[in-house]
Amino acid sequence: MDGAQAGKCPVMHGGNTATGKDVMEWWPNALKLDILHQHDTKGNPLKGFDYREAVKSLDYEALRADMHALMTDSKDWWPADWGHYGGLMIRMTWHAAGTYRLADGRGGASTGNHRFAPLNSWPDNANLDKARRLLWPIKKKYGNKISWADLMALAGTMAYESMGLKTFGFAFGREDIWAPETDVYWGSEKEWLAPSENRYADLANPATLENPLAAVHMGLIYVNPEGVNGQPDPARTALHVRETFARMAMNDEETVALTAGGHTVGKAHGNGNAGNLGPAPEGAEIAEQGLGWMNNVSRGVGRNTVTSGIEGAWTTNPIVWDNGYFDLLFGYDWELVKSPAGANQWAPIGIKPEHMVPDVEDPSIKTMPMMTDADMAMKVDPIYRAISERFHKDPAYFSEVFARAWFKLTHRDLGPRTRYIGPWAPKEDLIWQDPVPAGATDWDIGGAKRAIAASGLSVADLVSTAWDSARTFRGSDNRGGANGARIRLAPQKDWEGNEPARLERVLSVLEPIAAKFGASVADIIVLAGNVGVEQAAAAAGYDIEVPFAAGRGDATADQTDAASFSVLEPLADGFRNWIKKDYAVTPEEMLLDRAQLMGLTAPEMTVLVGGMRAMGTNHGGSAHGVFTDRPGTLTTDFFTTLTDMAYSWVPTGSNSYNIVDRKSGAVKFTATRADLVFGSNSILRAYAEVYAQDDNETKFIEDFVDAWTKVMNADRYDLA
Repeated sequence: MDGAQAGKCPVMHGGNTATGKDVMEWWPNALKLDILHQHDTKGNPLKGFDYREAVKSLDYEALRADMHALMTDSKDWWPADWGHYGGLMIRMTWHAAGTYRLADGRGGASTGNHRFAPLNSWPDNANLDKARRLLWPIKKKYGNKISWADLMALAGTMAYESMGLKTFGFAFGREDIWAPETDVYWGSEKEWLAPSENRYADLANPATLENPLAAVHMGLIYVNPEGVNGQPDPARTALHVRETFARMAMNDEETVALTAGGHTVGKAHGNGNAGNLGPAPEGAEIAEQGLGWMNNVSRGVGRNTVTSGIEGAWTTNPIVWDNGYFDLLFGYDWELVKSPAGANQWAPIGIKPEHMVPDVEDPSIKTMPMMTDADMAMKVDPIYRAISERFHKDPAYFSEVFARAWFKLTHRDLGPRTRYIGPWAPKEDLIWQDPVPAGATDWDIGGAKRAIAASGLSVADLVSTAWDSARTFRGSDNRGGANGARIRLAPQKDWEGNEPARLERVLSVLEPIAAKFGASVADIIVLAGNVGVEQAAAAAGYDIEVPFAAGRGDATADQTDAASFSVLEPLADGFRNWIKKDYAVTPEEMLLDRAQLMGLTAPEMTVLVGGMRAMGTNHGGSAHGVFTDRPGTLTTDFFTTLTDMAYSWVPTGSNSYNIVDRKSGAVKFTATRADLVFGSNSILRAYAEVYAQDDNETKFIEDFVDAWTKVMNADRYDLA
């Protein structure tokens, strides 16, 4: 019994009701399969509810009016700076959306994850719990017609609008989750704000930041505003700013615009003693009711608020959209000073009275503006400076670039424009949205299937090409997938995982079929995969028809930002038993990560692997995991062999095994870790045993077709 429980009456208590040591701590090499089953319907209080349909009936203009009114409705329990909550709301939206990272598409604002730990208690998110509480009356009023995810993303846009910015637009359609996202890797550190060296191979080289991370510290969104590891050096900070913003898909111009535009309004808070703040929300006492960082020692609100520790506004008029940021940045020389809370920041030398900032509570009191190390980077770095000077000279251009960059920031993980809902959604196609033209639907599907079947392409050719086209889909940011047929364009056509030589051969057969029937190549690729599955099932004695819906389009090179697609390149594909290199992460972990991004459950992952092996779809024609004497046939042989105790499994390398007949000692098959994990992992073995049963051959076929169709249609938002 620990000290906190000493002297209290013991009681029988058998439930694991508090967070403690779990199975992953006892067996740290266990696969975290629960990432495939997060957000289960059991935790959703709105079962059967279709938010994306409900939000279409929202009274958008009434919501806009209420949001504008909220901005200036200051509350005594958390007063608005200068009577306007704009700065607070913008920071909340930014920090919800700003967790997005390009490498795996995870993070971002599209799920409302910002309400939950760890994000709700990150040091960088201090006092954003107050913003969500201020929004609660609006959420309460509009109820199920607006999600928290949409509302938190909208708040910043409405704030800018209310302060004079002509925004680029806003799209609804983000659906709430009801528990934290457990698939997102935020770093290995065990303490907040641990030194940056923990996530860099070489801190002097920002490009060595551990992938897929984008922030320099555990618990920060981007960079340390005081400098690298808290040591002010604007030139050095600039290098880290460039890398972190690039990792969330922003170029240099967008980076400057977002930095300047984000700091054109609002202020930082550090006018007090940070030691007076209580714990973050997840660590606060129950009576705090989910609020954190409460100051129960001194006043702690208004001008006495402490958040980041940095104190002051960046502009003279912090509740007005103007060009004041650049006016001050270039209008003065700046010196390094300390905030009242002891944080490093920069102050203007010889400030003119008219450039002083009114106090947030009493306009007769004037305060000093400030800049952070990241702001000074916009002046010191030659590339950033040139962009900043252009923005300074052309305020209209700055406003336009910022509005577009802000829209990108808040919508990058929402997916293509076809997913946008509401009257404020811009109609312009943007390259980062991965636009795809609509495809034809009125063509002879049956005739095309017969032509494919007579083409001479093998089951492995048909299935592998369709799979490679579709497997790029990632539900994290709704990118990738078979629609658009970008597998025929650079860079995808040249990816090693796509077997370029075979891909070219298969496309040379399929593209004329598409032209003959007036179908898109994207549709024909998927249809060909379906034909392959049907042929493999027929060889096993099952007459099936794989569901197919025409309508995919073919993207052009001009509609494809080739550089941004590099992050979608598979480094491994356990479904086709391939890994590009020998990585520190195990092949089975990479298989699990891919399955999660594709939105698969553990049973779906299991049945797909078993079926793909049986059909002989391994990369390069490898025999690993093809536990059958009849490849190309959709059988349960993978599972029956794997669960058969007539065999033993003998390591022959780091990712290589022989399956050996126990009696004769003869090598029967070969395998990789991506095969044997379905027999070694207790959960996956339970699924494998289902498909190994004599009475589940039909179930296997049906389940495979369902999972296959799910993958092929993952990006068909028009079918939802």
